[in-house]
Amino acid sequence: MSTKTSVKNNGVMLNAYPDSIGFKLRDTIKMLQRPEFKDAFSLFYVLPTFFNSDLDRGFSIIDYNINEELVSVSDLKALEQLNIQLKFDIVLNHLSVASPQFKDLLKNGKDSKYKDFFINWNSFWEGHGTMNEEGIIIPKEEFLDKLFMRKSGLPILKVPFPDGSIQPYWNTFYQKISYNKIKIDDLNGIEDLNEAHKEVIVKNVNSAIENNESIDDIEIEVSTAVKKQILSVVDRNCTYLGQMDVNANSELVWDFYEDTLAKVKRYGCEVLRLDAFAYLHKEVGESNFFNTPGTWDYLDRIKAIADKNDLKLLPEIHAEYGAGLHHEVSEKGYKIYDFFLPGLVIHTLEKKSNTALVKWAQEIVENKYDVVNMLGCHDGIPVLDLKGKIVNGIYNRGLLLDDDIEDLMNLILDRGGRIKNLYDSEGNKISYYQINATYFSALGEDEQKLLLARAIQLFMPGIPQIWYLDLFAGKNDYKALEKAGDGGHKEINRSTLTAKDVEAGLKTDIVKNQLELIRLRNNSKAFLGVLKINAPQEHKISFTWKKKEHFAELKANLITKKFTISYNESGVNYMNDY
Repeated sequence: MSTKTSVKNNGVMLNAYPDSIGFKLRDTIKMLQRPEFKDAFSLFYVLPTFFNSDLDRGFSIIDYNINEELVSVSDLKALEQLNIQLKFDIVLNHLSVASPQFKDLLKNGKDSKYKDFFINWNSFWEGHGTMNEEGIIIPKEEFLDKLFMRKSGLPILKVPFPDGSIQPYWNTFYQKISYNKIKIDDLNGIEDLNEAHKEVIVKNVNSAIENNESIDDIEIEVSTAVKKQILSVVDRNCTYLGQMDVNANSELVWDFYEDTLAKVKRYGCEVLRLDAFAYLHKEVGESNFFNTPGTWDYLDRIKAIADKNDLKLLPEIHAEYGAGLHHEVSEKGYKIYDFFLPGLVIHTLEKKSNTALVKWAQEIVENKYDVVNMLGCHDGIPVLDLKGKIVNGIYNRGLLLDDDIEDLMNLILDRGGRIKNLYDSEGNKISYYQINATYFSALGEDEQKLLLARAIQLFMPGIPQIWYLDLFAGKNDYKALEKAGDGGHKEINRSTLTAKDVEAGLKTDIVKNQLELIRLRNNSKAFLGVLKINAPQEHKISFTWKKKEHFAELKANLITKKFTISYNESGVNYMNDY
């Protein structure tokens, strides 16, 4: 639908779900059509509930068709009329249990066209581990220790096949199993059970389901073989949700990628974020996260498909600064996500020190990194990314010292944040991963800090990505957190704003001032030029962008949090104090 061929180098990007504002994407578009938003945004990163999905707020994709409950074709035309280009996600590593491919696998088992589309855990590890009593291969310790875990326990989901077997499939990320009550008729195929016995079994099983008790521990006075059949009936009656890892050794997976990239281009996509791409390549004896050269080979193959569709790729990767992966990704010619900036800005403002921020800004300029940066986003505030790491026996320092990172984490937690952890192969927590909080709450709900944080972001190199809730100085949503229950930590930062919320917000200084800064960043030709970084004193920042006669300058005092922005427009010089 889009006829544009390139992304504005200085354009500002809005980031939201289709229903973050109001009820549907059209409500966000109505907001963007208001005069207050004129010329504010050039891009819109619409999160993947744009597509049909069922878990993890969009990142468990059923298919890449438009989710008609939230989005319409007329919405895409309206965004094009606003001259706003689109960024989408493709979730390379996995698809939903409810995807057509996995549903076909569940229906047809080994006869499915898609039998190799996903990764059967036992088939993958055959010959490299020992089968346990549950029929699951446990990889040898030398292999298991290399696995990078996103949750406790083995990364598998056990699903029933039509031949009566239970098959384990690789499931790195989320899963949810809901046990449904059984009926007497469900047990008709099991011999040696009379009607009275069936009634007792159904009563006991359904009672366990109601009370969230373990089905395996139900005491049933039957033989082991019969109990196994009963448990099989219970398993078959389950409802499964899960993000199932795809098998990139299958050409059907690559056919799927071909179709998907062509489809999102037709929707008007210009920038495509590669979600979870670093988990895609899996090989026995290697880490399941960014192993090489396999990951690079896959990325090159994706890029070839993207080039055919004139799509700019943005690989999403969380890794320690000391690992140097951001540099490797850039060296390969890709955009990189600046996951370092959110934590660095908070550290800079709280410690009143420009040292770490200036170091990172200079590295971006010197290495000509093509970045997309952010403060808040749909996920948490990254902290792991700031750390150092031992590589080939040599310790590469992080952007912050470990003590500073610990201080940063504790500060955000003290201000109401929630944590997400990483685990080892035995389910033990090994590290914080992200802290979930709104950026405003992480800053102590101080409007001047938020405004200066926004100014720093907008004067950093790259495309600034703006989380909708930060624009409106959103606070931690503890009610949403409580409602979401276990695993719902991300909902603290995903509050839906009503039209009244938008109307009220646009009357506040914090929103009006942010929009003023955003418009400058989105439109000034100075940001197409060269950035000069000055740090005359540790508690001061001076960033100056210049292109021919155009300039824009930020001067900030980290102690008072006051700052001045000077710029020129149509030959007239301006200076605004904040």
